[in-house]
Amino acid sequence: MDAPLDIYSYVGFVGTACIIGAYFYLTAADKPNPFILHGTNLTGAALLTVSLLVHTNVPSLVLEGFWAAIAIWGLAKAWRSREKQA
Repeated sequence: MDAPLDIYSYVGFVGTACIIGAYFYLTAADKPNPFILHGTNLTGAALLTVSLLVHTNVPSLVLEGFWAAIAIWGLAKAWRSREKQA
């Protein structure tokens, strides 16, 4: 890989950091906040998708689509649970 990193690569690195950070948070917290967990995962998937749209890797792009869908589902589930408790 001789090409220098561009802005889209850096955006992808930030997305990767979000997903790794969310996984660390899930593992480290006794009662993780689902909005933080899934929101960070969704942000990471979105940023990685931006990077992958420029530097296309179809299997990774599909993975990020599923990652984002699961995060959205988790946010919706947390939102419904929050409304039931109110």
